[in-house]
Amino acid sequence: MKVLFVASEAVPFAKTGGLADVIGSLPKELTRQDLDVRVILPKYGDIPETYRQAMTSVVTFDVYVGWRKQYIGIDVLQQEDVTFYFVDNEYYFRRPGLYGYGDEAERFAFFCRGVIESLPLLDFQPDVIHCHDWQAGMIPVLLKAHYSHLPFFSRIKTITTIHNLKYQGVFSQPLMKDLFGLSDDHFSGLALELHGGASFLKGGLLYADRITTVSQTYAEEIQTPYYGEYLDSLLRHRRDQLTGIVNGIDYEVFDPKTDPHLVVNYKDSLPKKQQNKLALQERLGLPVNGDVPMIALVTRLVQQKGLDLIQHVLSEILSLDIQLVVLGTGDESYEQMFRDAANTHPDKVSAQITFNESLAHQIYAASDLFLMPSHFEPCGIGQLIALRYRSVPIVRETGGLKDTVEPYNEFAGEGTGFTFSNYNAHDMLHTIRRAVFFYKNDHEAWLRIQQNIKKGDFSWKKSAQQYISLYKETIHS
Repeated sequence: MKVLFVASEAVPFAKTGGLADVIGSLPKELTRQDLDVRVILPKYGDIPETYRQAMTSVVTFDVYVGWRKQYIGIDVLQQEDVTFYFVDNEYYFRRPGLYGYGDEAERFAFFCRGVIESLPLLDFQPDVIHCHDWQAGMIPVLLKAHYSHLPFFSRIKTITTIHNLKYQGVFSQPLMKDLFGLSDDHFSGLALELHGGASFLKGGLLYADRITTVSQTYAEEIQTPYYGEYLDSLLRHRRDQLTGIVNGIDYEVFDPKTDPHLVVNYKDSLPKKQQNKLALQERLGLPVNGDVPMIALVTRLVQQKGLDLIQHVLSEILSLDIQLVVLGTGDESYEQMFRDAANTHPDKVSAQITFNESLAHQIYAASDLFLMPSHFEPCGIGQLIALRYRSVPIVRETGGLKDTVEPYNEFAGEGTGFTFSNYNAHDMLHTIRRAVFFYKNDHEAWLRIQQNIKKGDFSWKKSAQQYISLYKETIHS
């Protein structure tokens, strides 16, 4: 079976969020399970020079974006048994950063059309083109409108995966008509129209053979107006073609037994985990004390991540006997909130307002509890890494958080973390207090939670098998 992943970012080449982790690790697992999976990405200026040097050019040609004829090159690179293709056009992609430019629609229109037109030249005819997020959303539309009558493309099936429904790639209709050469009937309310404009993602959701998203609960949530971002009726209409498959994490990258960033490597040994905590306390200038529960927050500092809840009750959280370690960047107001907290409570709070992969690994290893009170969370990767490093999650029951963290029940001895369901600051505070109570006062319960976590598998293995079943179904439908 041949599958082409089309995405706008992938580890280790270019990353702004969790999408890159998925595209960097899922194809690897699918390849292990005997699929021919290849990935195609834009060749950004930010891709590290070592990778750029290792690429070889396989084909160059011209592609039309509206009336403009543009150069396109395809470079190739093998990375851990997976073939990665890179779409090269310096005008569109050799810029600092990945997104946020005024010509975003044109850049990704070029990308979508370039991907399709490169396939016959690459001599790769996928059974399935797997499109990720809005940047690849117009591929299913273009295939049906412009290419499906050609023998090469006639049997190719498409899947669109939603990693975050909030980002929809909405642009003006005249611009979209110009870029894609689509007739007016593509722009009615039943087609690409959204918010008065037209949406890349809506195109992918409407025209793909199947839709997936990154957890079962999120698949249900996005069919409701509260989470549906104005696409809930379309998703309800296509619910028979919609599947939730939870993300995994790369067990080689996130492995406390071999992680080079840790002071002490460990598997299930809490005393060894504790040594990482003492080392981190020293490094961050916090009081070195193994008995104080360390709560970690490794996240983008934005409202989606539940930071307004923390803002409401931060003083109550800091009145507990805990240490809070924050790593991340985001909205200025939240960055400042944690800087201020670190200034007023230097013995309790360390605010690392930066992006630092190595420090993130150390925080996962050092922390006792991992806080993730998200407003919504399609899947979430932080709680999966936390579980892998035996840091007990405190999460809100939404999306992938609900699917991957089982609430601790002291009567049955079941559960892998602490959860609350209402988006409410005091519910969160109560849950934090409860978690801290068990850490400090009930060693037996804490060991039981650790035992329960040990049984979990958050690798890609199971999810990859679900994707393979879905590919098979899609091809034969």
